[in-house]
Order: sequence, then structure tokens, then C-alpha cells
Amino acid sequence: MSDIKKVLIIGGGIGGLSAAIALRKAGVAVDIVEISPQAKVFHVGIVVQANCIRAMAQLGIADAAVAAGFPYKGLRICNQQGEVKVELSGARLAGEQYPANLGLTRPALHQVLLDAVTASGAHLRLGLTFSNIEQSADNVSVQFTDGSRGDYDLVVGADGVYSKVRTTVFGEQYTPQFTGQGVWRYNLPRPKDLLWSHMFEGKAGGKAGYTPLTEDSLYILSVFEEPGNPFFDPDTLAAEFRQRLEGYGGLVPELSAQITDNRKVVYRPLEALLMPAPWYRGRVLLIGDAAHATTPHMGQGAAQAVEDAVVLGELCGAELTLAQVLDGFMQRRFERCKFINQGSVQIGEWEQRPTQDADFAGLMKRMIDVVAQPL
Repeated sequence: MSDIKKVLIIGGGIGGLSAAIALRKAGVAVDIVEISPQAKVFHVGIVVQANCIRAMAQLGIADAAVAAGFPYKGLRICNQQGEVKVELSGARLAGEQYPANLGLTRPALHQVLLDAVTASGAHLRLGLTFSNIEQSADNVSVQFTDGSRGDYDLVVGADGVYSKVRTTVFGEQYTPQFTGQGVWRYNLPRPKDLLWSHMFEGKAGGKAGYTPLTEDSLYILSVFEEPGNPFFDPDTLAAEFRQRLEGYGGLVPELSAQITDNRKVVYRPLEALLMPAPWYRGRVLLIGDAAHATTPHMGQGAAQAVEDAVVLGELCGAELTLAQVLDGFMQRRFERCKFINQGSVQIGEWEQRPTQDADFAGLMKRMIDVVAQPL
């Protein structure tokens, strides 16, 4: 085991909870603080590809995740009318007993992670974050917002795209940038014969699609150009979403007609961030969206956060110094996350400003090959 014996994780999202599980498997004592007073997330869908399922298997949570979701056959890339151009399925990287593709709701995944964190013995504290971080050669002393204090060998910033840890430790120069697009999502009943995720191209400014989530549900989405990063009146969200779905074929017209409840529309502007290497300073390390926030174009945001966690856990479980753990983490994670980040942003650029060399299907095929490589 490395000389990292006690770790603080700031942020209780996918990356933070996954890191807690991985570190506990390595025998490290773990505290987690999450600023939200309740363990809840937006009720939207998430695409779980083969590399994420493999990482979940390494954490010991793949069986629970598969049971909570819906294994589907893969991605069909279609033209605007719904004619299938390409089918992408991927390999069963976690073994033949696991699917290559899984639909899952974020609340379901969050519960799987919370259950595993509880079982691991990690100490999760809700409604709490840090107020000060002081580093020395030997440890990190953290002051919390409730007045308490703790000393740690390593602090992991897993507090998302607007990371307070990043700002505190690295300064204000690294901030997420609006990409020009926003993503719209809505959960609906799944037709029983829908076994593939579908993505529709051909409309200027973005794309639309739908993906199975559970035996009974799917989510429909649109990634679309939103000039000026506008604010939308909450009472208009359903109508705005339906407008962006106009002109697509397949099941889109049927599903679009069911988007009626403004409260169930989840919209967010798309922002991206790629921190330069290294993602650590002293004894503080950033993971997940805090270091490499991406857009959903490749469906890899959650996967890369879970992979971060697996790699960190493996390194902390080895006979390594702190410097070796941190350097090893960057060697194994930076180029992979950079490819996902830049590739995802590139797809969004093609959608907004098409070029003759734009090749969404080709880039997705390359992504499948890249993430199939060992961590």
C-alpha cells in the first residue's frame, strides 16, 4: 500500500463516490463531504458504455448497476428521416456476463454508488464542505464549514465543473467555457421493441435521439445550438424542447408529442473544461469534471470519472510514494481524458459549423477503440 493512508474527497457525485469505493478497496480511510444536504440528483438518463461497465466491475458495483438499468444493443446513427446509417455496439469489456451498453437513470446510479459507499465504511457527511485548505510537506489540514478540522494525506477535489477546490488551489484562470450548445432531456415510457439507442443527424445546429433506460422507460434528448447562452422561462421549456425536435423521423414525433410537463424538462447549457497537466498541486488532486468536464456528445462524462476513481484506487493500493501515485495517475489519465474532451467538443463544433471532413460516426468508432484499451 502507498503512503496515502487517509483521504478526504470533496464532492459526492459520480466521481467522488466512485473514488471512495476504490480507495476503501485499497485499504485507505476515506472521508467524503458533499455540500448538498440531501443525496439526490436530477432524474435524467445516462449512457453507460462498455468501458464504464468494466470500471464498475472493478469497483464491484456492475451487477447492481445492470440490475437497475436496461442493457441495450448499441447506438444507431440515423439521418434526419430515421434511416440507419451506422450501427455501433462495442465489446463486452467487463466479460461476457455483462452487456456492452447500459441505459440507467442518474438517481438509480447514485443509489448504487451510495449503497456501495455505505458498505465500504467510508464516512459520508452531507450539507458540508471545506472553508480552508492548508498544505504542508506532511499533510493537508482542512477546515470545514461546521467549524471542525481534519488532517489528511491527500485531498481529492471531485466537486464538479464549477469546482471550488480548483479555484482555491489553482486560482481563477481555469473556468468552464460555454460551447454554444445546450442539452434537453425528458424521460418517457419505453416501447417494448426499442432495443437500440438512436441518434439523428441532418438538422443544422445539433442532433436529437433517444435511449432505453429501464424496462419501462427511455429518455429523449436534443443537443442544439443556443446562441448567446439564453435563459429560458421555466413555463416554456416543454414547448422549446418540442420545437428543437421538429423535422426528425423515427419515434421522435411520437415521443415529442408526450413532452408536456415543463417541470420534467431538464435543460442545461453545455460547458467544457480541460485542465492542463498536472491536475494536482501538492497533496490536492482534481478528478472528474473538476479537471476534465466534457460535453455529452460521446456519452463518456460519467465513464471518465469512474475510470479516474479506479486508477486512483489501484495506485493507492500499491507500494508507491505520494509523488509516484500522483505522477502515475496523470500518466494513465491525461491523454485519454484529453481525447474524450476534445473529441466531444469537436462533434459539437461540426454540428454548429459543418465542414466537409466532419465525421461523427468515424470519431465515435475511434472513441470505442480508445476506451477499450486497458486503463
